[in-house]
Amino acid sequence: MDSPQPWSITEKTSKDFYMDNHESEREKIRQQWETTPYPELPLEISPKGDANSLYLHNLVTSFYLRNHQIIDTKEKLILDVGCGSGYTSLTLAEANPGAKVIGIDMSEKSLDLARQRSRYHGFETLEFHTLAAEELPSLNLQFDYINCDEVLYLLPDPVAGLKAMQSVLKPDGIIRANLHSSLQREFYFRAQKVFKMMGLMDEAPGELEVELLREMMRSLKSDVYLKMLVWKPYFETDAERVRVNFLMQGDKGSTVKELFAALEAANLEFVSMVNWRHWELMDLFQDPENLPAFLAMSLPDASLEEQLHLFELLNPVHRLLDFWCAHPNQEQDYVPVNEWSPTDWQQAQVHLHPQLKTPLAKEKLVACANSCRPFEISQLISLPALTPITIDNHMATCLLPLWEGPKPFMSLVERWQTVRPVSAITLEPVSTKTAFEEVKQLLISLEIYLYVLLELP
Repeated sequence: MDSPQPWSITEKTSKDFYMDNHESEREKIRQQWETTPYPELPLEISPKGDANSLYLHNLVTSFYLRNHQIIDTKEKLILDVGCGSGYTSLTLAEANPGAKVIGIDMSEKSLDLARQRSRYHGFETLEFHTLAAEELPSLNLQFDYINCDEVLYLLPDPVAGLKAMQSVLKPDGIIRANLHSSLQREFYFRAQKVFKMMGLMDEAPGELEVELLREMMRSLKSDVYLKMLVWKPYFETDAERVRVNFLMQGDKGSTVKELFAALEAANLEFVSMVNWRHWELMDLFQDPENLPAFLAMSLPDASLEEQLHLFELLNPVHRLLDFWCAHPNQEQDYVPVNEWSPTDWQQAQVHLHPQLKTPLAKEKLVACANSCRPFEISQLISLPALTPITIDNHMATCLLPLWEGPKPFMSLVERWQTVRPVSAITLEPVSTKTAFEEVKQLLISLEIYLYVLLELP
């Protein structure tokens, strides 16, 4: 009998190679964050004044987008996947009063900083575990909300990460995650290939690798195409930005089509882009009412996936494919606000978004009303707005009671009739019907951006 071939003794299946390769990738990622925990923010920095970030991380935003219902964040269980040095975990805790936040990360050094950060800001109940995203089921917990920010595109297998999160998500829960756009970041990925060729990504990049990279970019003529497209002045002084843009282990890009395919593979349903108003396809056209014949006929029948994919092909401006997703078929039935009947409006409750219910916001509104200036509500939360959103100073006073709590729609109509009892043109008394329509249009225009939230009993 012939002696066995040497390779047969150590032969591995394709699955073994797959697992070994993924473990190697995961270890490189872990080492990078052990070497340079992210983000490198001083412990004393607080998200309290960052209205946009709090608005995004407040569970009210995503749950209202999906179900048009207002939830109470008290006693909700939130998971922060890849929490790093804990700043996002702190933001989630600030944005969701009464909720419990648990953070996980593979880097113990990062988690040490996260624990210090939470203690510094008085959030003793924040909890942190050394764990990979794929190992989530070992927590034996079910979460109302899962935040996976700037992590999914680093995982060796993003679908495995989505499946792990899906397995620990409550039936009506929501996941926020994101992928790097392969179209928007095409030239950054090309630059990464250059630095891989130079050996700068063989190990976790430190100060030496960052400086060698800078030397390389400085040596190029200013009209070299890659340098023109990716090299910014701040890279000369900000080492963290250099690492996360050019030397990040595991970094990869995706398209909208690949995003939807990953969700389907993980048995998850797309809910919305996080910056949903910044993905409006019609905003790309000079005259949306006068589209070329082909588009005018085809777009009404295009799926949301197709519309988003067309947007990224035409205008790849977003670094992240930042999205919310959830278990399929768990969305609550609701009638869109612009389809409400007069009876619906008469029964509606009007809420101010929690992140607008601050003394500063109220103070600005009152100042505008007293000085007869328009109230620019988008100055307070600019995230969902494409252009400044202003309200007539008289109409703005109609919203003032919302800082006390939710109000019936009809009470705002009555208030408007008190603020503006007669028409400025005819001097005739403003009828209830006219006031009804004017307040309704105001609220519809603000609900688009979730500045106000409208709920039926």
